[in-house]
Amino acid sequence: MHVSRKATVAELAQLVSAKVIGDSSKLIGGISTLQNATDGDISFLSNSKYKKFLRETKAGAVLVSEDVISDCPVVAIVCDNPYLAYAIITKYLISEGKPEPGIHPSAVIAATAKISKSARIDANVVIGDNTVVGDAVWIGAGSVIGSNCVIEEDTRLFANVTFYNNVMVGKDCVFHSGAVVGSDGFGLAKDGRRWVRIPQIGGVKIGDSVDVGANTTVDGGALEPTVLEDGVKLDNQVHIAHNCRVGENTAFAGKAAMAGSSSVGKDCSVGGGTAINGHVSVCDNVLLSGYTMVTKSITEPGAFASILPAQEITQWRKNVANYRQLDKLKERIKLLETQIAKLELGD
Repeated sequence: MHVSRKATVAELAQLVSAKVIGDSSKLIGGISTLQNATDGDISFLSNSKYKKFLRETKAGAVLVSEDVISDCPVVAIVCDNPYLAYAIITKYLISEGKPEPGIHPSAVIAATAKISKSARIDANVVIGDNTVVGDAVWIGAGSVIGSNCVIEEDTRLFANVTFYNNVMVGKDCVFHSGAVVGSDGFGLAKDGRRWVRIPQIGGVKIGDSVDVGANTTVDGGALEPTVLEDGVKLDNQVHIAHNCRVGENTAFAGKAAMAGSSSVGKDCSVGGGTAINGHVSVCDNVLLSGYTMVTKSITEPGAFASILPAQEITQWRKNVANYRQLDKLKERIKLLETQIAKLELGD
């Protein structure tokens, strides 16, 4: 991957508080994997499975930890967390900078909306009444922003993002294409056989430095807002239902979902495909493995999982057959326990 700016190894090392072993004046103009990097690229090693590629890499420099320096045949940038250093350096090298200000002639903007002079509004964007767009905000082509929204400075919306009414977004956020924020939550009341839709008027409140992936949905609250706190990261195709709250610096992998009025605390990691039941709370510092089903509140930090790994199909069928017998086995065990107790009393 070629980058938008070049830097010396010394500059990059200073950026991540690392030391350099080798030529610190080497110029870096690209980012690549260990296998494919060339002399002008930087790469990294954060997983021991790829150590074999380090010994053969042609990269100009590699981000490594102290324990693998002897295996690095090129310039080494030595740091405690190479993966984090890679993230910081990549963001630095490919930074797009501030958007070129301006409003495309095809954009449709309500007369009561307030748009910063430093914002960029691309083609076919629609912005509703009383919405405020802050400094250096970039709204991509085809995006629709409802009424009474606020988008604070340095936030980026890629093409075809939709905000319903009453969406409040902080600074330095990213919304990828197809993201929908503030759509009606699944609020329904039963009238005999007929469902009656309950208007969802609470909106959404999003903090600073939040990322929302492609085709991810965050429903508006019924009366109070659905909340994503600072630093939340949502992967593609995640669903956050109405009245949910996600705590600071919590990350959701793809296709994870929260049902209505549930909450996840701070510094949590939610694996792909995980489902969190409605009105359930998960405390801070919890790891939920992929496809975990959370049906009860989790009140203590730790790692949790609830899905069986894939098995050979014949073995799976046997296990399913045994599973269907659990009730009968349970009754037999109870009977045996009763008989044993009687025998022990008889002794």
